[in-house]
Amino acid sequence: MRHFLTIFISFSALIASAQTPCSGGMAGDYPCNGYDLVAHIPLSTFDTSGANDSWGWTDPQDGKEYVLMGLENGTAFIDISTPTSPVYLGKLPTHSSSTLWRDVKVYQNHAFIVSEAGGHGMQVFDLTRLRNVSNPPVTFTEDAHFNQFGGAHNIVINEASGFAYVVGANTYGGGAHFINIQNPINPIDAGGYSGGGYTHDAQVIIYDGPDPDYQGQEIYFGNNEDRVVIVNVTDKNNPQLISEFLYSNVAYTHQGWLTQDRNYFIIGDEIDESNFGFNTRAIVADVTDLDNPSFHVEYFGPTASIDHNGYVVGDHYYLANYSAGMRVIDISDIANENMTEVGFFDTYPNNNNANYNGVWNVYPFFGSGHININDRSGGFFLVRSSSVDNIDPIAVCSPYTLELDNSGNGSISANDIDGGSSDNSGFFTATISQSTFDCGDLGGPISVTLTITDPSGNSASCTTQVIVLDRTEPEIICLDDMMVNFDPGQEFYTLPDYIASGEVSASDNCDNAPILSQSPAPGTELSVGSYVIEFTASDVSENTSICAFELTVAELGLNALFAQSLSIAPNPASESLVVSNSFAPLTALRLFDVVGKQIRIFEGLDSQSFTIDVTPLTPGIYFLTINEMVTKKIIIH
Repeated sequence: MRHFLTIFISFSALIASAQTPCSGGMAGDYPCNGYDLVAHIPLSTFDTSGANDSWGWTDPQDGKEYVLMGLENGTAFIDISTPTSPVYLGKLPTHSSSTLWRDVKVYQNHAFIVSEAGGHGMQVFDLTRLRNVSNPPVTFTEDAHFNQFGGAHNIVINEASGFAYVVGANTYGGGAHFINIQNPINPIDAGGYSGGGYTHDAQVIIYDGPDPDYQGQEIYFGNNEDRVVIVNVTDKNNPQLISEFLYSNVAYTHQGWLTQDRNYFIIGDEIDESNFGFNTRAIVADVTDLDNPSFHVEYFGPTASIDHNGYVVGDHYYLANYSAGMRVIDISDIANENMTEVGFFDTYPNNNNANYNGVWNVYPFFGSGHININDRSGGFFLVRSSSVDNIDPIAVCSPYTLELDNSGNGSISANDIDGGSSDNSGFFTATISQSTFDCGDLGGPISVTLTITDPSGNSASCTTQVIVLDRTEPEIICLDDMMVNFDPGQEFYTLPDYIASGEVSASDNCDNAPILSQSPAPGTELSVGSYVIEFTASDVSENTSICAFELTVAELGLNALFAQSLSIAPNPASESLVVSNSFAPLTALRLFDVVGKQIRIFEGLDSQSFTIDVTPLTPGIYFLTINEMVTKKIIIH
């Protein structure tokens, strides 16, 4: 809707209805052609005075579909996984105040919501919270909020790049405000573009159309009140205007959408019907050359109703046509300037005049083929094609390898094993026989069945193998470096069994008893000196981990007293190392590398403290022998 338009909305509570086929041109009280009414929830259910924009979300975990319904006082969330019995889960209230205009889009299982209400900014809502709603409807809270603008008319998201484009805000002259949403709950301001003026709506894609000059670039198609602007927004710090498209009898360039082949941009002018007396008009621009867009054809519908939002799915253009409801137009022959209406569902049966009653938005992108219609005063409608389809989809499977996490669990979605399934309708839902796995699934392939179901209930299945792997190493609880003594007169110190005593232990995500070994082995007799005691843990998947500590063996007596009074700091060291002993003076220091080669010696000392410059040493492990009595491990970094 035009951003400065003010309209009085009459509200009438409608009775909720379930599936009603389109027969004889009517589905209950609603005129129709080729589309059945699946479900209807009146506006009164949502405790609001009006509805506006809408979008959809399909949960990648289980394929459930949800409608995100814009209301004047917030955003409603509706579970349509049982289409004939949709469930109103709850509402996220507006961040500031109520308004006619609200817009919502989805990226990475999060909804991003803007409104023209002052101080609203952008709300972020984690849609996975809809999976476990008890006692609906509930009142939700936002998970994050972006406040670098106030009110805004619309939001566009390029899911391929992870950038949102807020338009019609109080920043960048109402042009595009760029926001990096790659981390959805931490949106980052990324600049903007004001060169084309105020943008009412837009579409942004990673360009894959026929113009070779812009392949792989991020291209913005903005509907800027009296023209369409095409902007290269690949470099957010330096967006570049490519071209502008103007057309005759312009009143308000409202919204547009590219055809699947990117050859054409279908434009809706919201006010031309009322200003010029046209029937519903769509303007089609040829955008095969982005530098030189040109007029291709005009389409005129069968009624005088005003057009609002329109979207392309395959060879069909789905148009929110206000008082004329949803209109479906075949564009398969658009190249030859042919566009033909092939169906409709009219949620506002009172008239088809050029007014702002009726349908604000349609959402035709659900894989099930169900279409959401958002009627300003009639509320939520769900429809689907009446056509009979007896052709089964084609199920194609692909094997998959899953790595369990640190807790020994893992999950897959249907997308992980779908190897290119398809259906003649272009829509299908996919489910799998097993989605969660644990340590009990190790040791061999698991057979998983993928089932593909089209909107008419036709289905096909295939089976593939999921290999479950554990690559998490066991975790070892080790000992710190220590010194032990034995009495004078004894020759050796007998190494204990640290594993049997429980001082060293191991745990694993998938193995209750990982194999743990000690080297040198328990019972080994050690003479005076320093030793590295190493432990190795192995699990059933042959993952291994190692830990070690340094054991210093000293004979109880002067040597032991000397060792107990020894201080070496800092250790690790990068510049200098201070060796000191409060029991006896230092007389000689010898430094060895890890292979036992003596690399430095300090003799003739007679001090209780000595500083060694270690800057010439290569980072690594060294051993320092003090007064020919004690050897310590030194780390240089």
